Amino acid sequence: MNDKETVELAQRLVRINSVNPNLVPGAPGESELARFVADFLDSYGIATELKEALPGRPNVVSRIPGTGNAPTLLLCCHLDTVSVEGMEQPFSGRIEAGRLYGRGAQDVKGGLTSMLSAASILSKHPPKGDVIIAGVVDEEAYSAGTESLLTQDLSVDMAVVFEPSDLDVVVAHKGFGWLRIVTKGVAAHGSKPKEGVDAIVHMGQVLTAIDRHSTFLSQQKPHPRLGERSIHASLIRGGRELSSYPDHCSLDIERRTLPGESGNEIHTEVQQILNNLAYDTQFQAELELSFFRPAFEISESENLPQKMSESVTRQTGSCNFVGMSAWTDAALFRKSGIPAIVFGPGGAGLHGIDEYGDTDQICHCRDILVDFAQSF
Repeated sequence: MNDKETVELAQRLVRINSVNPNLVPGAPGESELARFVADFLDSYGIATELKEALPGRPNVVSRIPGTGNAPTLLLCCHLDTVSVEGMEQPFSGRIEAGRLYGRGAQDVKGGLTSMLSAASILSKHPPKGDVIIAGVVDEEAYSAGTESLLTQDLSVDMAVVFEPSDLDVVVAHKGFGWLRIVTKGVAAHGSKPKEGVDAIVHMGQVLTAIDRHSTFLSQQKPHPRLGERSIHASLIRGGRELSSYPDHCSLDIERRTLPGESGNEIHTEVQQILNNLAYDTQFQAELELSFFRPAFEISESENLPQKMSESVTRQTGSCNFVGMSAWTDAALFRKSGIPAIVFGPGGAGLHGIDEYGDTDQICHCRDILVDFAQSF
């Protein structure tokens, strides 16, 4: 595909609404986009399957057979986007000064375009090793698509996960844990203070302690690419009505992690915060780790990032190894023992109302992928 065809493909992808229904109830999800991707790959003679990862939400999985004995490469890109709230023309796909506007243009339909364009070229000029092309669902919520993909016997030797990296090679990113704290009080009429125990006031003690712990984490030795660990309060709910002492209050918090930290470790860490509040004999709190995703890291000296760096340098003149603060599906591949990197064309306005993708980078990324697959 030439640059004009590649940019036109990017426009068509942006014009398909694939907002994740786990984020926006009633949103259409990825099914229309999955069918479009499957049809596109089929048109180049690339055998393709739609494999349902969630009801009505299929992954797209295809394979370009290699010509010899070489490692199998997986190119993996998510199909879903976040909401379009506040955007005037979220699916316009308009081009202005080398920028492709619309929801997902940067995250990550620009990368999806590069992947599909590269696949169309590789179908005519296959490398020695097999190339598996995967479009997965639900990355913006719970990564059900990649988890489903990893249950299949794909025999993958390495993976490139597409996220906007401005054509730098991402070799590390943070993880996260979501925890819920529930403080318990005693309900009573507002006119009888001796009979009530205020669960919201007790949660105030928790919030103060979390703020202190946030300062403590910021003072610890940072990761050279990712910076410091962090913790913050996200959502709080409590009480029944104005005239009653609240008997419960719940707080959802997020703890961003560095490579090597586990879910058990951050649960123990937050439990100790609560234990330190036990000087108040009326204080009662329960803690649950509701969701955890590990951080990701691969040594830049490993073969995969080195070879990608060489391909990027051949096409653009230079390449950097960088870290990323946001979480990606690369952590799931790494956890499964598959070497992975994060890579893709950039832009600006990530999850914002003026999101755009860089059309030059989309085309460069296409050529880098072809070079990488053929030279690995």
